[in-house]
Amino acid sequence: MARTRQDIEGFLDNHGHPYDVLDEDTLLVQIAPEQPPAVLRVEPPVMVLQVNVGTAHFDDPARSAAFYRRLLELNARDLVHASYGLDGERVTLSAALELDNLDQNELEAALADLGLALVEHVPGLRQMAPAQS
Repeated sequence: MARTRQDIEGFLDNHGHPYDVLDEDTLLVQIAPEQPPAVLRVEPPVMVLQVNVGTAHFDDPARSAAFYRRLLELNARDLVHASYGLDGERVTLSAALELDNLDQNELEAALADLGLALVEHVPGLRQMAPAQS
């Protein structure tokens, strides 16, 4: 049975994840304290979680290559359900889960993956990327 936004809200409530309803298909979920929230969108046949990590603009090709290499290494070594990606110069952290067989444990695992990345990876990534002026 395909899950609905209301089913997902129940999963979040059961695990104590605070969230706000933005519209019929979108929730804003707090994953980790003092970290940016994730946008959770129900887009059948999937549910998408996405966090805006920041921007990356490099004038130095060597620094750029090192940063993007680090993103790929983290995708390969540390993340199971989520991955880093780029939307222009915006770095995102995303996960997608099928709604047809989504269960509470699978959602919790994806949220834990995002939370781990926000707490353990993002501070180092922000040090590697130059500040935007």
